[in-house]
Amino acid sequence: MTEIVGIRFKNSGKVYYFDPQGKKYNKEQNVIVETARGVEMGVVAIANKMSDDKNIVSPLKPVLRGASEKDLKQAKENEEKEKEAYKICNEKIEKHNLDMKLVDVEYTFDQNKILFYFTSDGRVDFRELVKDLASVFKTRIELRQIGVRDEAKIVGGLGVCGRKLCCASHLGGFEPVSIKMAKEQNLSLNPTKISGTCSRLMCCLKYEQEAYEELNKITPNVGSEVETLSGRGFVTDVNLLKGLLKVSLAESDNNIQTYHVSEIKVIKSAKIRVSDEDLKMLKDLE
Repeated sequence: MTEIVGIRFKNSGKVYYFDPQGKKYNKEQNVIVETARGVEMGVVAIANKMSDDKNIVSPLKPVLRGASEKDLKQAKENEEKEKEAYKICNEKIEKHNLDMKLVDVEYTFDQNKILFYFTSDGRVDFRELVKDLASVFKTRIELRQIGVRDEAKIVGGLGVCGRKLCCASHLGGFEPVSIKMAKEQNLSLNPTKISGTCSRLMCCLKYEQEAYEELNKITPNVGSEVETLSGRGFVTDVNLLKGLLKVSLAESDNNIQTYHVSEIKVIKSAKIRVSDEDLKMLKDLE
């Protein structure tokens, strides 16, 4: 077991473990830590606790100290410089006529490096831009291309539910979301219904997927052949959450009865299928 402190560097960013070096740190406390890219200021997301060694990637970087008033002032100055750097970089992008969209600018705490985050539909030759920026800021410059999900996380906004975007409020990282999840949850495959502001599948499809997977194990899909109290038939509609099935009985196409999943026996199960047409339309959402 090893004592750790969990540090977050952005409001909804990933939590990283650090070595407290015998000192106690409280949740929400600002601290100065040593990272792979230099000295940074973060916020304690997990106060001192013991963690199993298998959950830790050794060696842990140290927490140097609690943030002082001077450190907080430095962080505030960095924020002001980031706004100015954003403006200058946009002017340089326009000057070099580059097909890229600047999303965010970040100074490292010690100002040894400036990171410029951008999106683009393809690869961008930004070597001249880097030289131009380096001559202006007299420090190390790094341009980092990010995806549309990362852009949504940085910029933020409101989802179709009316709440702040999950990625910008509480999700530390992105988990894979697939068209298969939408199909298994019996959702409309209309892109406008299942995609978020980033034009990718909504992250919230993942939240209930485990429950739907369990229900799908005991519930036959549409098209399955089943045995009912009134004879054999084929499932025409499924209410997964209520466990109700509409079954078209074999002896009459017009004879459709509703049964609970516990009242039927599956003879031949049908698979959930996504048509080639749907896949072609939705392939860019994943």
